[in-house]
Amino acid sequence: MTTRSKDGIVCRKPFFDYQCYYTSIPSLPDETEPATYKLASQSPVWIKAMQEELDALHMQGTWILVPKPCHKNVVGSKWVYRIKRNSDGTVSRHKARLVAQGFSQEPGLDFSETFSPVVRHTTVRLILSIAAMNKWSLRQLDVKNVFLHGDLEEEVFMRQPPGFEDSAHPEFVCKLKKSLYGLKQAPRAWNAKFTGYLPAIGFNSSHSDPSSKASCIQEVVDELSAVFEMKDMGKLTYFLGLQIDYNAESDIFYLTFTRPDLSYAVNSVCQYMTAPTDLHWLLVKRILRYLQGTLDHGLKFSTGPWQLHAFSDADWAGDVNTRRSTTGFVVFLGPNPISWQSKKQTSVARSSTEAEYRSLAHTSADIAWIRQVLQDLKVRLPQQPVLHCDNLSAIALSSNPVYHSRIKHLDIDFHFVRERVQRRDLIVQYIPTEEQVADVFTKGLHSPIFLKHCINLRLGNPAGFEGE
Repeated sequence: MTTRSKDGIVCRKPFFDYQCYYTSIPSLPDETEPATYKLASQSPVWIKAMQEELDALHMQGTWILVPKPCHKNVVGSKWVYRIKRNSDGTVSRHKARLVAQGFSQEPGLDFSETFSPVVRHTTVRLILSIAAMNKWSLRQLDVKNVFLHGDLEEEVFMRQPPGFEDSAHPEFVCKLKKSLYGLKQAPRAWNAKFTGYLPAIGFNSSHSDPSSKASCIQEVVDELSAVFEMKDMGKLTYFLGLQIDYNAESDIFYLTFTRPDLSYAVNSVCQYMTAPTDLHWLLVKRILRYLQGTLDHGLKFSTGPWQLHAFSDADWAGDVNTRRSTTGFVVFLGPNPISWQSKKQTSVARSSTEAEYRSLAHTSADIAWIRQVLQDLKVRLPQQPVLHCDNLSAIALSSNPVYHSRIKHLDIDFHFVRERVQRRDLIVQYIPTEEQVADVFTKGLHSPIFLKHCINLRLGNPAGFEGE
């Protein structure tokens, strides 16, 4: 194949304005968010937003005014301004939030534990897939001023809100009774409050009621609204950057959550974030051009057989600098991709078999975790998960109990895939390389193969899906 680089052609190809139109990034709106209280106080819109925030804080009993205590740390307070936008970019509302300057908190005095669990993307996609396969309805709720519901265990004092000091006692400080945005323990306090209340209305930790009757959902909404100030946003349409559209005939939804087709490209450029060069910026611009041309693409989640199956692949010594291999896998629940990864392996693999075997181990671990989540959700699979691999040697190692000399240096944790195969918890099957969907997560592919795997990942224009 003849290319411009092989022929020594290095001149840039000129583009006219009309040719660059569809690869440009849309300009940001003219309306900006004020950086300081002084700027915000000049706008009636932001003054109203600040007053609404203070009314909510007083309603929750967030603090009481007390004389400034001696030998106690007093954290600062600050206004933060945000313009909330709809999924189409239009302005939804102006939000002013009073935050505590948690950077001035002292460990052991103002806070102790700060850890709070965070949901995994795979869990969200798993729930959406289950809902699509069962044709369940989805409701979206928003807790207003969510962090204000958390109860503080420590004594925390804060300066009064800028511009809204008490005229009778301007020297007093706020003794916080509830958690506030900016405090280091705020996420943990809210999580403890919410998870502590759920068992009172019939929920169990890591368990789910399989029923999806509208009456049951409404009962849960009513119970939550009695304790927390809730906003019922109706049918789930936009959540954590996830946009969902529904097919009116079969109630299947299409969603754009993350883009599996971008995983390898994004993983490649992210390895140079600390010291990017001009070449890396050109690659990022290429990703943006591709994204701009496929903004209407999303994943199709639909009904199908309750089968958990995965594809595992590795590109041996693909990194020209470190000679490390890249692990790539994707896990499907029925026809729906719920988990995927493109990641450089932590050490150099001495053979392609070793690289593929490591990838099998990582995929097996992800499958085991997903099975545990399904078990917690009372979802039972009719048969064992199937893991597809295009390397016969790696498949042989996963089922052969004899340790081979060429992999004896591998860590023990890589061999648990063999144990799961022997216990019949997992089936490893061969698949030809041209049908290996995970190939798109391990290397850059030319257009026909790339598009083929995108279709296999059920990625495309929702309008095209409706025509199926």
